[in-house]
Amino acid sequence: MLKYDENGLITVVVQDHATSEVLMVAWANDEAVELMKSTGYTHFWSRSRKKLWKKGEESGNVQKIVSMQTDCDNDTMLVRVEQTGVACHTGSASCFNELIYGSIDGTSAILPELKRVLRSRLEEPVPDSYTCKLFSDENKMCKKIVEEAGEFTLSIKDGDEKEMAWELADLIYHTMVAIEKTGLPMKKVYEKLSERRK
Repeated sequence: MLKYDENGLITVVVQDHATSEVLMVAWANDEAVELMKSTGYTHFWSRSRKKLWKKGEESGNVQKIVSMQTDCDNDTMLVRVEQTGVACHTGSASCFNELIYGSIDGTSAILPELKRVLRSRLEEPVPDSYTCKLFSDENKMCKKIVEEAGEFTLSIKDGDEKEMAWELADLIYHTMVAIEKTGLPMKKVYEKLSERRK
């Protein structure tokens, strides 16, 4: 049973299903939760407007629900979605953009950012872009993955952490280029990884 607060609301954290990027936080009442379950799209309760709303009902930036979970206290929900367009009303992909402490360097925040750059290069090629050159030459794109995988393997044997990080970053980048180019849905990859959870 979900535990709603004194105003009949529960906090909902919305996360991209493919990248795990936190897109937004909103609130839902019981009716919004039931609408999410019955329609498969996010619905929330607006505390300022005092009404139900479907995410993207005006902008078209809807969120198709992949999964809904609750935390151990049943007072917060995590909803993973396929985001159409952007999540934030400011036009940003995520509502979480202002850094007020520390650094996001060295975190997985680079992955969704890099994915957006790759998508942009695919849709709007830029002259002299290395990524665009890979997109236009499938053989080179594929050879680079093999090459970087070999270099990463050798760096493991050398035991040099700095070299391993460098080579793995190269391997991840080139693999992401191929994923973007082929349109391989990460959902299918994650399903296969789930089968290996033994």
